[in-house]
Amino acid sequence: MIVFDNVTKVYPGGNTALKNVSLHIHKGEFVFVLGHSGAGKSTFLKLILREEKATSGHVLVDGKDLSRLKEREVPYLRRNMGVVFQDFRLIPSMTAYENVAFAMRVTNIPEKKIVARVPYVFNLVGLSGKMDKYPDELSGGEQQRVALARALVHSPQLIIADEPTGNIDPELSVEMMGLLSAINSVGITVVVVTHEHELARRFSKRVIRIDHGNVVGDTAEAPVGEVLL
Repeated sequence: MIVFDNVTKVYPGGNTALKNVSLHIHKGEFVFVLGHSGAGKSTFLKLILREEKATSGHVLVDGKDLSRLKEREVPYLRRNMGVVFQDFRLIPSMTAYENVAFAMRVTNIPEKKIVARVPYVFNLVGLSGKMDKYPDELSGGEQQRVALARALVHSPQLIIADEPTGNIDPELSVEMMGLLSAINSVGITVVVVTHEHELARRFSKRVIRIDHGNVVGDTAEAPVGEVLL
């Protein structure tokens, strides 16, 4: 699903964010990417989302070499991913339902499909009774679930959660990981980027550790020579 092949990223000014990173995240895996602030996690995400290009090496997502992707193809790449951000990024003037439906409308999905799909994903995240609420009427944990519903609405094969527990309390953090585990159990690849080592320890999942731009630990490396996409 995700392959980094000897990837280095150097920003203008000479800051090297990632150094010769090689790793494989297989389809259907649940992976924690751990690292402190400034370790290179954000660059790792930006490369997967094609917000940045590698300075050298290759990044492949679902078999596509992102360095060769045309700009007009990038939105289609991202449509197959669901991203959950730490700050939720909900539109305050829209209800929870409208926030999720909007993600479908901007990609010209017919209204008939929106009306069927949106309640379904709200049911998946346990918020069927809160679709008419505005973000400021929801708790932090509920807002995070709305963000997860929005990430799921296009039936992506890959969910990326960027510090998904940063703005919710520890009990809700475990609950959110449980939801992501349930999503993963139906074959969706889940990548959780976080600095919370204790959270990762509570779940028996693969852990990739990044420090100063280097992969310094990986609990489930693929056998040498094996590349699974």
